[in-house]
Amino acid sequence: MRTKSAPEGTQAVIRAIRLLKALSHERPDMGLTELGDEFGLSKTTVHRLLAALESEGLVSRDLERGTYRLGPAVIALGAQALSSHDLRAIVQPELEALAETTGETATFEVLADTRVLIISEVPGRHLVTVAAEVGTLWPLHATSSGKAILAALGDEHARSLLQPPLERYTRATITNPAKLATELERVRTRGYATAIEELGAGAAAVALALCDSLGKPLGAISLGGPVSRLDPTRLEELAGALQASAEKILRRLQPQA
Repeated sequence: MRTKSAPEGTQAVIRAIRLLKALSHERPDMGLTELGDEFGLSKTTVHRLLAALESEGLVSRDLERGTYRLGPAVIALGAQALSSHDLRAIVQPELEALAETTGETATFEVLADTRVLIISEVPGRHLVTVAAEVGTLWPLHATSSGKAILAALGDEHARSLLQPPLERYTRATITNPAKLATELERVRTRGYATAIEELGAGAAAVALALCDSLGKPLGAISLGGPVSRLDPTRLEELAGALQASAEKILRRLQPQA
């Protein structure tokens, strides 16, 4: 991953932030040695940084296992960030309408470094549905929302965000860069992206990027559910519903541009 150069005197802050980011959805608990090896830091340095983060409630320590995980203060900060996100407030009513009219789970996701972050979700009304928690980070190449955003960014920017080798989550995950580039061109042509059992078995989703007047993606709205209910024909129908909602959202954003 490419990183921007930091101002002089901020090395400890940058290191602490990287430790926080390492405690991800995929690896919620990590120890001193594991974190030190990942960032090339000594156990003493890692311990000092984690102790400072722990004092502010940003990480919690498991005394028995000797591991660390994100603390309650991070949850509070995340809630504050979500509540102050103007775009989320504009998108939320449309997500609720989509979930009600289609019966499927509706989400709003934004680009977060090299992944997509769920910042809002409205569960579907079906008994059998697919859902993930707000705050979950998903890979760009294996999700409909990720592919929708990548397609809107353009080939060069998309390549800079995809660090090979691309992880395979299921047999359907696209891990070949050339095949993924072809898939993104297909997304641009039809205006929406799909992911059918690419992140997890039995799940399907369709997404559409929300772009500003310059074509920059602000995020993506998506609808997801079990693949048994979301066949290609149904996904195309849901894409139409997403398009109608996207137009309403972008009209509301225009006065703020």
